[in-house]
Amino acid sequence: MPKEGISFQFTEAVVRQPAQSVVEGLRATDRGTPDFERFQTEHSFYVKALKRAGLKVTVLGSSEAFPDSVFIEDAALCLPQGTVILRPGAPSRTDEGELVSTDLAGLGHEIHHNDSEGFIDGGDILVTDAAILVGLSKRTNQAGFDWLKSVLEPWGYTVLAVHTPDNVLHFKSDCCVLDSNTILATSRLSGAECFAKFRVLTVPAGEEPAANSIRVNHKVLLPAGYPATAALLSRENYVLETLRVSQAALLDGGLSCMSLRF
Repeated sequence: MPKEGISFQFTEAVVRQPAQSVVEGLRATDRGTPDFERFQTEHSFYVKALKRAGLKVTVLGSSEAFPDSVFIEDAALCLPQGTVILRPGAPSRTDEGELVSTDLAGLGHEIHHNDSEGFIDGGDILVTDAAILVGLSKRTNQAGFDWLKSVLEPWGYTVLAVHTPDNVLHFKSDCCVLDSNTILATSRLSGAECFAKFRVLTVPAGEEPAANSIRVNHKVLLPAGYPATAALLSRENYVLETLRVSQAALLDGGLSCMSLRF
């Protein structure tokens, strides 16, 4: 069985530097082209924040061949038993798993390869202390879920398929773990059956992107610009650090997807 705190207590992280090709990254809605230098700056502050939260951070070199590879979480799932290589659902990202596999194997990770024809993005995988929830979405299909479940259940995990809200790219776009018993979620997900056993804090209306925060040890890293959510979490006595992710947001990215934490 997973140990208490597995969903937010970490010692290490792996990130990938943004490539100059990140300006060509995927986006569901065109809200503008990211500025490469600003992306680099925001990414460097992100790395520093992970370190301040107590993590040893390995920074991998950029990959010009994969514009979205800075969103490294979509290509792998790191657990104490080993690292599972995923198969991102966007055609331009399908081969990112092999790129990450090579890098992580070089760091000594025990690698479990994806031998499925299904697709699964890390952004759809929410690891809680009770179960691993996998949102079925445009990027994660049933075959991908079935394969992941077949890998993780022998390791002692409960793996459940859940609904991703309509017009939401990834399940974790709308929720995150705050502690072993608490979830932060948008109103679209706060009443979901998969969270029935959790205490759920609902993101204030108009601040939905704040749901893509991450709890890292004693801190909650929160995207900047969402004061009502910050006030809510402060009242709940969480220690907060806000970070600008304006350039990642132009590519539907956020705090969770820019690192593998384990």
